[in-house]
Amino acid sequence: MPWCAHCQRFLSPPSVTSDGACPSCARAVDPGWAAAARAKPDDGDVSVDDELPSIPWHLKALVGAVVLYLGWRSFQGFEWLVGIF
Repeated sequence: MPWCAHCQRFLSPPSVTSDGACPSCARAVDPGWAAAARAKPDDGDVSVDDELPSIPWHLKALVGAVVLYLGWRSFQGFEWLVGIF
């Protein structure tokens, strides 16, 4: 998020002028981490050959628990529907 130290407020990236200045006070803003995210692969920060990090184990456990829960609830719903007819 771009931050204007003079105005003491965050700015949305589209509201910053093309030269990187605040639209209200026309002073340079701190681009924050958004500028690092837009870095080109040939800048040396990011390599095209870098692999993505693996999925954390707790996310895999959460997805597994959700699948089990929803499977059980759909089984119960099917039993309920069969019991009505």
